[in-house]
Amino acid sequence: MSDNGDWVSTSMPYLTPRGRASGDAWGAEAAAAGRRGTQRIVQAGEVPASKELAPLLGVAEGDAVVVRRRVIELDGEPNELTDTYYPVEIARGTALAATAKIRGGAVTLLAELGHAGVTVREDVTARMPSEEERAVLRIGPDEPVLRLARVTLDDEGRPVQADLMTMPATRQRLRYEIRIG
Repeated sequence: MSDNGDWVSTSMPYLTPRGRASGDAWGAEAAAAGRRGTQRIVQAGEVPASKELAPLLGVAEGDAVVVRRRVIELDGEPNELTDTYYPVEIARGTALAATAKIRGGAVTLLAELGHAGVTVREDVTARMPSEEERAVLRIGPDEPVLRLARVTLDDEGRPVQADLMTMPATRQRLRYEIRIG
């Protein structure tokens, strides 16, 4: 959290396996700031890849992928909408395709399944929200959202996970720390 009370989000905690005994990264990050972070999984299972998602996972538009759709909450208020997608050959028949929470988080399960991420690419854009996004995030008609598209690649450069996150721009500050060398 910044000095003025805005939520400051970093990506690293969400990219590192945590171990099965750990809770989820979001809850831990919020707790470290003295806040309460929760998430509701509102859908999980196979869906056709959208035009936006297909190039991230390296599949054709309409191909089956596995999704976990979540509403991320901070202190009981919606803070972010996150749709996380996986190739079906990785996620079909695993906990990634179900609505139950995963001990240690999805990144930990992916690593256990032999699909550890080693490279992450993120693109952030701003836009006006859809009516559904506005309603779920409880934002006004003139409030823009940030859209963060993240793809995680394994050591052979294959996509193992893609995230499409939508968050109210006025409630977020994204922080990137890059270590060279």
